[in-house]
Amino acid sequence: MTKTPKNHGKPWTPPENAQLRQLARENTPTRVMGLKLGRTEASVRSHAHEANVSLKPTNQSPYNRRK
Repeated sequence: MTKTPKNHGKPWTPPENAQLRQLARENTPTRVMGLKLGRTEASVRSHAHEANVSLKPTNQSPYNRRK
């Protein structure tokens, strides 16, 4: 069985919300966000949705522009 994260079941704090937004702006993978925040990947995804934080990469082209 996997061990539970340090913040398991605890409410999100304003500094954690700010860090979540910063990590999302930096296109950090969700799994890494969870490790940095002490939360599960599912928790990060769920809270990001509730807080209207987009986890989609912002600096990647949606299609290949090579010719």
